[in-house]
Amino acid sequence: MRKGDATRARIIEEALHQASVRGYSAVSLNDVADAVDLSKSAVFKHFQSKEALQFALIEHLIDRFREKVWLPAEPLAHGRPRLDVIFDRWLAWVDGEHWRGGCPIMVAAIELDDQPGPLREYLKEKLTGWATLIRRELSCLSDPPLDQEAAEQAYFELKSIFFGYHQSHRLLNDHRSRGQAQKAYESLVDRLAHRKAA
Repeated sequence: MRKGDATRARIIEEALHQASVRGYSAVSLNDVADAVDLSKSAVFKHFQSKEALQFALIEHLIDRFREKVWLPAEPLAHGRPRLDVIFDRWLAWVDGEHWRGGCPIMVAAIELDDQPGPLREYLKEKLTGWATLIRRELSCLSDPPLDQEAAEQAYFELKSIFFGYHQSHRLLNDHRSRGQAQKAYESLVDRLAHRKAA
């Protein structure tokens, strides 16, 4: 990796750690420069504005999420084998295995939900694509496959497990949250699989 690319990667990594704790709007070029021991002008060389840095963060974040959550599951069979790995890796992501402040995608989604603009639209596009992929895997649990409405409901329930786990685990420090999330997941996939036998 060239020196310039390595520096850019250091900047992005530090900015994402700060954003996961403080929110994207609170991260400044000065803060990042201080943390990685660079001048503000050196950071500015890679990102000409705070907005450019934010966009790069979201792009990098989506790539990392795919690498850590989706790619380990992709070689597996559709349906339960993939979903089990996705669920486990997604919880690890929420746990903050990769970031100091937990899931920076949730941070970005909450922060950008009422801020129209290209950054919000980009994140929305990527999350919509993720939802389509997971609905497909959930649909494979049933025979015949779930119709669109049932698949959308199943994805909503699965997504709600992660949002609930994030709050219970990270904000409320509830030691039961992992077991509760696992139980909710098992209940969901078992109910969908039961449709197969019906």
